[in-house]
Amino acid sequence: MGKKLLIDLDRLRNFKETPCEAILKRDDYAFSFKSVRELATFMFTCRRCEKAPCIEACPAEALEKDERGMVKRAMLRCIRCKSCICICPFGTMMDNLFEIKISGRKFINLKGEKEMMEFAGFFPDDVVSMVDGEENQAEHIYRFSDDILIKENIWQ
Repeated sequence: MGKKLLIDLDRLRNFKETPCEAILKRDDYAFSFKSVRELATFMFTCRRCEKAPCIEACPAEALEKDERGMVKRAMLRCIRCKSCICICPFGTMMDNLFEIKISGRKFINLKGEKEMMEFAGFFPDDVVSMVDGEENQAEHIYRFSDDILIKENIWQ
């Protein structure tokens, strides 16, 4: 097994001026192009409220739950009105989560170790790094995909 990309989601959220974005379009993660930040936030940070106020508040009906109870966003319907951001009682929805970035490098599907290393090179090691590890819940490291790990303090 090769190295994996480890993304510390909390540090990435607080990182000023994100220099690049990792975008995925893989049938097992997203049916449309989505940022790793958005997918990981909905996978690991969202508390999956039974009656999700973010979904109820969306005037464009851009948010819904999938079969696992995970919130997903229809990018073409989202009008960035920020209703979901304002109503989320846990601060999961953040303004920069849905930000459309015109400039900056975009990595589509992060293909291979070389591209993952290039992506990691845009960030300090405590934000994004290459590791030889696996999922380790005791250290708050979770499997996002075969080649990406996410570090996040998951609410229990």
